[in-house]
Amino acid sequence: MIDERLKANFYIAFEAVISNKVRSLLTALGIIFGVAAVIAMLAIGNGAQQEILEQIKLVGVNNIVIEPIVEQVEGEVDEDAGVEEERGKFSPGLKLQDVKAITDNLPGIQNVSPEIIFDTHIVKSGLRRSAKLVGVTPAYFDVLDFRLSEGRMFSEKNLVKGDAVCIIGRGVQSKFFPNQNPIGKRLKSGNQWLEVIGVLEERMVSESSVSKLGIRDFNMDVYIPIQTMLVRYKDRDKVVRSDLVDNESGSSNYHQIDKLTVQVAESEMLSPTAEVLSKMLERRHFGVVDFEITIPELLLKQQQRTQNIFNIVLGAIAGISLLVGGIGIMNIMLASVMERIKEIGLRLSLGAKKSDIVNQFLFESIMISISGGIIGVILGVVLAHMVSAFAEFPTIITLPSILLSFGVAATVGLVFGITPAKRAASQDPITSLRYE
Repeated sequence: MIDERLKANFYIAFEAVISNKVRSLLTALGIIFGVAAVIAMLAIGNGAQQEILEQIKLVGVNNIVIEPIVEQVEGEVDEDAGVEEERGKFSPGLKLQDVKAITDNLPGIQNVSPEIIFDTHIVKSGLRRSAKLVGVTPAYFDVLDFRLSEGRMFSEKNLVKGDAVCIIGRGVQSKFFPNQNPIGKRLKSGNQWLEVIGVLEERMVSESSVSKLGIRDFNMDVYIPIQTMLVRYKDRDKVVRSDLVDNESGSSNYHQIDKLTVQVAESEMLSPTAEVLSKMLERRHFGVVDFEITIPELLLKQQQRTQNIFNIVLGAIAGISLLVGGIGIMNIMLASVMERIKEIGLRLSLGAKKSDIVNQFLFESIMISISGGIIGVILGVVLAHMVSAFAEFPTIITLPSILLSFGVAATVGLVFGITPAKRAASQDPITSLRYE
């Protein structure tokens, strides 16, 4: 019996909503925009957080990055007289000896990865393309969590003797070995022929990561043992400093290595270790601070905290939209009660209980809010995809965000529909029938 009464009340409420389509749509607008805002904002927030996590993976976990400061030379370059420079102190620059000192003297260090980067061209079978030749140790691949898709890592013999071998990125394989296994094949980098012994798994790098983190497209890099770089390509430590001046840029890079990444075992030791590194290197460089130390993970986590605060603010604004939508439902339903006093009185006089009237108006408000929620979900998904397409910003729509916004919409309809429903049920049937 109860089920039949509920069904009847539901049908009456449904007919009331359908017969007043425009009013129902206008009533639901607040819910529609509120739900759409919640979904879109959560999608943007999830996308931002995912991008930050990907960036942390790109720079590695618990890493401290040390990069040399390339000085600008004052004065004109003279081939016979050399370079006129104003220097207070001499610094040997970042060298492999610094790597050994860090490894031997600092506790809590997991890996130390030096890099020497050389701009070159790759040539094979008539194809020529610019690329980065990177001299590294095996620690480099552990620090940045690179994995081989095929082939092998550098052997101890390769590292000690500086053999002409290389590991290539997936992009290099696609360009130069599209239809064949590159392992054992050779390609020319600069003036040297290198044997390919391994291929790295593809590493996706977004344009925003390239600009924000200053990283390059790892897929187009060619990696060689650092000793191979020093023996076969360049070793600035064995070049007269006046010969290191770039005539076009006027800069002098006397550092033996171009980048040094120190991986710390514990996250809480990142800042203390960076301070010790700074003091150690300054002492080794005779008081000259010709290096820069950054902790990418801490910077990205700070960015993540800022993004979380931003997401909370956006979520609060979207929540206010839902609150305003609920108030709109309550106001319209209260006005609807006044318009339908005769209908309410007629139902009561024909035997309807006060609970039937309450259920009828609750069903109406819930149907309006749920309908608005469905439209809002669709609109929110569309907005999220539009932001991703036009702003080139990653957005991630999750099922929990849809369920959350939809659940809030239904709750708003229920909560804000109670007062109008009770107001309708409290009408006196005799007075209501006389109402003009």
